[in-house]
Amino acid sequence: MDRLQSMRVLVKVADTGSFAQAARVLNMSPPAVTRAIAYLEDLTGARLFLRSTRSVKLTAPGSRYVEDCRRILADIDEAEASAGGSHATPSGLLTVTAPVLFGQIYVMPVLTSFLTRHPAVNGRALLLDRVVNLLEEGIDVALRIGQLRDSGYHAIKVGSVRRVICGAPSYFARHAMPHVPDDLAGHTIIANTGSSAPQDWRFSGGEKASVTLRPRLFCNTVDASISAALSGWGLTSALSYQVASAVREGRLDIVLPDYEEAPIPIHVMHAEGRHISAKTRAFVDVLVAELRANQNVQSATSLAVEIQA
Repeated sequence: MDRLQSMRVLVKVADTGSFAQAARVLNMSPPAVTRAIAYLEDLTGARLFLRSTRSVKLTAPGSRYVEDCRRILADIDEAEASAGGSHATPSGLLTVTAPVLFGQIYVMPVLTSFLTRHPAVNGRALLLDRVVNLLEEGIDVALRIGQLRDSGYHAIKVGSVRRVICGAPSYFARHAMPHVPDDLAGHTIIANTGSSAPQDWRFSGGEKASVTLRPRLFCNTVDASISAALSGWGLTSALSYQVASAVREGRLDIVLPDYEEAPIPIHVMHAEGRHISAKTRAFVDVLVAELRANQNVQSATSLAVEIQA
């Protein structure tokens, strides 16, 4: 049996959630679709679908295998397009990842605009506050905030952000503003326990320093800790872009700016190599240009994002 055709059948069954619907879309008989899936299950040694009279659902191994098949089929389509002389036209599935809030503010507008201009491209956005494996999860372009490890990926620096400490004016109406990091010991602290959040608050100002805190409230998301700070309940730590609008509007005040650590770099990453796909090359060019020149971003550079020239 044709392995690639069976992969296409697998993807279509996953997309439609139905063997019968996949057969109709692919103009195949239902038994032929069933044989294709059975062939792949024999080949992989894994059960790919859980089937009942009412539903068809991917198993955990099936979900991973479907994403691998999508990537393989997309690579084949692009290889054929390149051989046929149409490699310069963006097409296929473009998968982009970024931190949740940064992705919502800065990446999604660029991605949707890009998809509008390139109708042959479909998009998939993975907005996650954790580092994902680009190869394992089929990522074409990643936006990373932080120091990068050595890798086989091409990284383009587009700017930087700061880690800041902030609280609401209503909080400071009841408590004195801290002037040095040690002053935080007398304040109500809201800690962020998300995977990308540091577990202690570090400072610099001539000498490196860290302060051991006793948080009153632990939040597992940045949004929750910022919300608590906005209510005037206490102080929290966040990346500058995450609180930029609230600071501009006067709903949060940044404290201890003279003790902030060095800015944290922002990079756009993609796989290296001469045969980078047209969709990836085109999107990277647009994303880098937008992050460096977009006026909405430029107006917040002193507060949220410093743009790399």
